[in-house]
Amino acid sequence: MKEIGGTMASMNLSRLKQRVVALRQAGKTYGEIQLITGKSIPKSTLSYWCKNYPLSKVHLNRVEQIISRGGEKGRAVALASKRVQRNQYIDDLRLKNAHLPNLLLQNIHNAKIALAILYLAEGGKHQSGSMMFGNSDPNIISLFLKLLHVVYDKIEDSKFRCTVQCRADQDIKSLERFWSRLTNIPLSQFYKARIDARTVGKISRKKDYKGVCRIDYFSAHVYNDLLVAGKVISGNM
Repeated sequence: MKEIGGTMASMNLSRLKQRVVALRQAGKTYGEIQLITGKSIPKSTLSYWCKNYPLSKVHLNRVEQIISRGGEKGRAVALASKRVQRNQYIDDLRLKNAHLPNLLLQNIHNAKIALAILYLAEGGKHQSGSMMFGNSDPNIISLFLKLLHVVYDKIEDSKFRCTVQCRADQDIKSLERFWSRLTNIPLSQFYKARIDARTVGKISRKKDYKGVCRIDYFSAHVYNDLLVAGKVISGNM
């Protein structure tokens, strides 16, 4: 009985091999063969069974195209999965840091430290009667002005001036309107825009680039106070 059972198993395996080879010669991928036969045969085994039966050029092209499409789909799925993971990671960080704005804006000492550091990094250091701060990031400009109003309770809007520094092919009026809305500085208090001469004849590639917003505030006290605070914090005074 054992011999008969072994013979039957051998015959079944032989027929399975023959079917696999036939499917392969018909241009089926190993994945398709697994589905058609309903057998979870390792692809390494399928490859070994079919190694002496090369595909025709037509069938080889078909298999390569399917594998290529499968690879593209797999990459797309992997990218989508990574994007979901990345978004979840950023959301977790956002929740972890959600309390920081209150610590910054509701405590004048924290606000002044942040303001002085910002000015130390991006502010002008060679004026005598006014403060100058510039940046291309709207978030930085907005934060700077917000902190300025928290730290100094007598900020006078009429003492602000604004200058847009941009590329030659940009729409200056549009940029000025954008920065005016963001800063709440009227267009009447804008100086003439400054165009970077190095960009003449060159196309801007960053569509969201709004140029640099330079803010001047005419107060020797604010300028000197921020400059000294920055030096004290950095240990240079």
